[in-house]
Amino acid sequence: MSDVYSKVAVSITITTVTNVLAFYTGIMTSFRSVQYFCIYTGTTLLFCYIYNITCFGAFMALDGKREVVCLRWLKKPETPDQKCSSLKKSCCLPCNSLRDEYTADIHPMNLFFRDCFGPFLISTKSKIFVVLLYVSYIIASVYGCFQVQEGLDLRNLASDDSYITPYFNVEEDHFSTYGPRVMVIVTEALDYWDKDARKKLENCLADFENSEYVDENLTEFWLQEYVKYMENLRQNINDKTSFLSNIPTFLMDFPLFAYDINITSSQEIICSRAFVQTMGISSSTNKKLMLLQFRNMAEKCEVPLMVYNPAFIYFDQYSAIVENTVRNVVVASAAMFVVSLLLIPHPLCSLWVTFAIASVIVGVTGFMAFWNVNLDSISMINLVICIGFSFDFSAHISYAFVSSSEPSVDRKATEALYLLGYPVLQSAVSTIIGVSVLSAANAYIFRTFFKIMFLVMVFGAAHGLIFIPVFLTFF
Repeated sequence: MSDVYSKVAVSITITTVTNVLAFYTGIMTSFRSVQYFCIYTGTTLLFCYIYNITCFGAFMALDGKREVVCLRWLKKPETPDQKCSSLKKSCCLPCNSLRDEYTADIHPMNLFFRDCFGPFLISTKSKIFVVLLYVSYIIASVYGCFQVQEGLDLRNLASDDSYITPYFNVEEDHFSTYGPRVMVIVTEALDYWDKDARKKLENCLADFENSEYVDENLTEFWLQEYVKYMENLRQNINDKTSFLSNIPTFLMDFPLFAYDINITSSQEIICSRAFVQTMGISSSTNKKLMLLQFRNMAEKCEVPLMVYNPAFIYFDQYSAIVENTVRNVVVASAAMFVVSLLLIPHPLCSLWVTFAIASVIVGVTGFMAFWNVNLDSISMINLVICIGFSFDFSAHISYAFVSSSEPSVDRKATEALYLLGYPVLQSAVSTIIGVSVLSAANAYIFRTFFKIMFLVMVFGAAHGLIFIPVFLTFF
């Protein structure tokens, strides 16, 4: 076991630390669902690592001792060994029947990478083709990054056969001219009978009505109607006593506004609200611009205001998803670089690993647009996973290259592929096969997970087996 740990413990540690850090960087996001996922998954990986280097190794060592003393519990020896106990005589093979040394056979796939794929990849024509292929990959990926749609479509939260999907389809096709009615809330007590205070509030409301996202003819505000009501009664709207005493009668005549005013028992209006009707916000971009514009207006108003609609919980994604995704990716990539420097003390290797991470993330994000996957909280979780996987594919190949004792860079690349090409390929293929069942799911969430994992595996394996080995030979 000491020999095994000396060969694989560092790799397991590097993989675990990088994946755990990648998930824990997701805690910085402003989406609670992403935070919880990253906390639970990162902690799970940490415990798996602890169990693997302690319990699993201990059980393997015990099993090794069992083999040494020939404890074959389901077989009986042909000739009993006098040195063994009676229990061992009845249950074990002879103690000297095991060879002290074993000759490990080389797997055919390792030979393929050493004798066929490696020499083919390092040829001059292949290198030129790989460079052109990578340039095409980057161009397509960057173009896709500018085409990807932001935000979560509510239809994607339900299964494909849910009645919610046709409902939203009909609403989008026939009733998308007008958006949600937004509450403009006065959050603190205000002297509504004061002419100057009313003027400030009316100016702020006029700013909302002048927005290109608001239909000014559909605004509902109790104060505007109350002023007209008081004028018809020939009451002094600027007198506090008169203003407050007529509100109960007004609400009886106009019950529509009964829930728009919060009056205490001491006859103080501590809160009130108006409604503005949004329009022309069918696209995610307009939803984001409308939300930011409304909040900016509320912040600049001299009267303390707040804008709200239950749909804002979804609109918030449009304004925050890009910022959160970029921040998580940058921080996680920086953490990967630091970890690779500490655990793989070779600057060139660390730089190539960081380059591979950035390249894979750009590729996955860009091709999401071509595969109709939006940039939302669901895909952001998968992009966090992408960071860890892309590190695993490139780190081991790069480290094998820089650690090789071969004299030429071409032979270093061939040896790296010989040692780790098959494990990288096996990891990618097995993961794709494992998640392929999700491609037939009737829920967007599961299909998105499959699509992004497929892209991560394909691009990660391509970097580890094709791009990185070729690029390393240039330096």
